Amino acid sequence: MAILLSLLFKLPIMKRYSFLLASILFIFFAPRSYSQSFNRKTIEKINTKAIEKALKTSVRMWGFDTLKQQRNSSQFSGVVVSAEGHILTAAHATIPGNTYKVFFPDGQERIAVALGRIGFKDKNNLPDVAMMKIVGKGTWPFAELGWSGSLKTNEPCLSISYPETLDQKQPTVRFGRIVVPLNQWGFVQSSCKMEPGDSGGPLFDYLGRVVALHSRIDLSEEVNLEVPVDLYRKYWTALNKVEDYAALPEQQDAFSKDPLAEKLISIPALAQIDKQFEKIEPKIKGTSLMIKSRLNGIEQQAVGTLFILNNATIKGRNPNGSYLIAKSTLVGTEPNIDSEKISAKKLTIIGRDKANDLVLMQLESPLKSGIVYHSLKDTSDIKFEEIGKFLLSALPDKVSKISILSSKNMDLPRRFSAPYFGANANFINQQIILTSITPGSPASEAKLELKDQVTGINGIPISQPPQYGGEIMKYAPGDTITIQGVRNGTDFNISVALKRMPVRGNHPADRLEGGKSIRLDDFKKVFAHDAAIKADECGGPVFDAEGKFYGINIARFSRTSTLTIPSNVVYKFISDTLQ
Repeated sequence: MAILLSLLFKLPIMKRYSFLLASILFIFFAPRSYSQSFNRKTIEKINTKAIEKALKTSVRMWGFDTLKQQRNSSQFSGVVVSAEGHILTAAHATIPGNTYKVFFPDGQERIAVALGRIGFKDKNNLPDVAMMKIVGKGTWPFAELGWSGSLKTNEPCLSISYPETLDQKQPTVRFGRIVVPLNQWGFVQSSCKMEPGDSGGPLFDYLGRVVALHSRIDLSEEVNLEVPVDLYRKYWTALNKVEDYAALPEQQDAFSKDPLAEKLISIPALAQIDKQFEKIEPKIKGTSLMIKSRLNGIEQQAVGTLFILNNATIKGRNPNGSYLIAKSTLVGTEPNIDSEKISAKKLTIIGRDKANDLVLMQLESPLKSGIVYHSLKDTSDIKFEEIGKFLLSALPDKVSKISILSSKNMDLPRRFSAPYFGANANFINQQIILTSITPGSPASEAKLELKDQVTGINGIPISQPPQYGGEIMKYAPGDTITIQGVRNGTDFNISVALKRMPVRGNHPADRLEGGKSIRLDDFKKVFAHDAAIKADECGGPVFDAEGKFYGINIARFSRTSTLTIPSNVVYKFISDTLQ
């Protein structure tokens, strides 16, 4: 230890931090080999330290016309790596000489100019290396550069970047492992999930050092391809010039090797991370059940979270028994428990919470297992230091899915849960007339026709163009509305079952196994984690690694994010419904 301390104080401040962390791990994890066993508490502590160090350096960006003062590109991510304001990002997101707005997590906003870019169109923008620099003087946090050449298979890593569809001012954090340190295309492959908007964002090692930059994904959620940071070291001088290189720059910089390379750890158990939480499984077993019901005439499966109310007093009443809470838009009529282990399968719907997409149902006979009502932890105000801790999503008769807490609580306005009707209307002769109907759309399937006049929706009179779209937007995919209208002088009432908006394009991020949830936004105070929950697995409970209930999975939002309704919202729903 004396030798370690002697070496420590000979290093610069930033190097001291990484050296100290590596030394602690080296001592803690038995230094006979870099291959180590899984220790959940230690990994959570290391995650916390790395996130505290790294998150403030990850930036959100988009093209910005400084003369017109307006945005002119889609969102992407990057990381500040010097006191002078150098930003590393992906070549496919930048154009040398163009200006960009840079947003820091602490609220700072800066302008940066794109410098060198190495990404060849005939090679799908490989190697996808680019640099930017903040314009003007200032003080901003910056990350420590690591070495991609020292990465080890199954080394823990963290992604901190900004998914575009979430559209949040704070980045989300994802945990994973190095799957391949350098693949045949020259990428680092990690299991840290990414999606559009993350491009150019940083991949950090567990010491909080930048080791790679996000480039692209494949269909499998395990395949996330990153640009090795050593390429930025190699072409640092060339990248400081405003140039779109047509070939690899001749000017190359020499750089040192990672002084901590021999001390970095690999944890093979990360490749089967669900097995590392087997000891807690008995504690949360029996907290979720499979449900089946009839939804728009079709059998629908869903997962429900089981609660026990024994001797609980809710506003003077004692509603003892077993209750299930599920995602409301996945539960229709005639709900039943879908389990051979339970004989009394009938469920009675007690109430629905449309704002939070929850439904409360009572079981015919009480069960012994479940979450005890009065033991709920309040997770409506996630603390920064909680980000990076492990979570378990319990599923009926399956091993729990493991993730990390990716964000603090956030509000998500309605953007992607708008209903799909599929008929456009124009204002003709003071009437709302259908002028186009998309084949295969809900309007088409309901046998609406061109030149039909729309006079009302669900009994609400429609006489002006804004009312037509505005009234439809009040509903959600899965809802059935009735269109009042006139066809060839005859009044009609036609029911239309609204659907979700069709997915356009073929991006891997939109082709998740199990799909995205139909209702996936218009929530308040939800938090994100990075579990690969399927859409019909929503409704199940989420716990931390100590078995504390954190909330209910309410939506598979995107490739990187599953959203969870916090426990206090669940608690209030039970209380208000059973009062």
